[in-house]
Amino acid sequence: MNDEQLLRYSRHILLPQIDIEGQQRLLDSRVLLIGVGGLGSPAAIYLTAAGIGHLVMSDFDTVELSNLQRQIVHASSDIGRPKTESAAEHLKELNPDIELTLVNRRLQGAALQEQIRLADVVIDASDNFTTRYAINEACVEAGKPLVSGAAIRMEGQIALFPNQQPENPCYRCLYRSGDEMEESCSENGVLAPLVGVVGSLQAAEAIKLLLGSGSALEGRLLLLDLLNMEFRTVKLRQDPHCPVCHNKQPGVKPHE
Repeated sequence: MNDEQLLRYSRHILLPQIDIEGQQRLLDSRVLLIGVGGLGSPAAIYLTAAGIGHLVMSDFDTVELSNLQRQIVHASSDIGRPKTESAAEHLKELNPDIELTLVNRRLQGAALQEQIRLADVVIDASDNFTTRYAINEACVEAGKPLVSGAAIRMEGQIALFPNQQPENPCYRCLYRSGDEMEESCSENGVLAPLVGVVGSLQAAEAIKLLLGSGSALEGRLLLLDLLNMEFRTVKLRQDPHCPVCHNKQPGVKPHE
């Protein structure tokens, strides 16, 4: 690190859980962030400020006026722009050192698998089950840790799926296909600070995972109720009938 970086990250370096070695680890890391909306905005801001060396952002949408109530990485002047480009401009202002890769399309299939293979941590900030299932399956196949978050109305949740051991539960253990009910913020509403809390926690879990520091949410689901200001955790176990992770060796594709 140069003198400017030592000053920029000085408050991190003061923490015994990080120090210079940990900060260098963050600078050497690559994080894949899928979705630059309500959850992705605070996650991207804090990952950038924290000194994640390479941030890959994927989003196929453009900025709309209704986004600005909660998607804080975008501004009024960005309406109509691709979200990845809008976010990149603001993130570069925050930290010019960060390397950004923009994927201005729906990341799926072989392209999704390749980006997950290259990443050290994957953050799912998407807003639909089809995308979440695809991300989860690719993370399980690649053996890459997944930080998943969701928020609607005044309630949110976050979980970490390490995907490092055969007995680790995955996202499909939590939501089996066909059991979930698709809900959207456009139909149900969402409290603006809620996505900030959940997205910030996703960034925190990703950073701790990269540092190998602290107690992560591995095997637990954190549930947030901001209306009553209640936080609780639920133990997650592998579904013995999960079609994705049960009897699956991480990093090995089903046909191998």
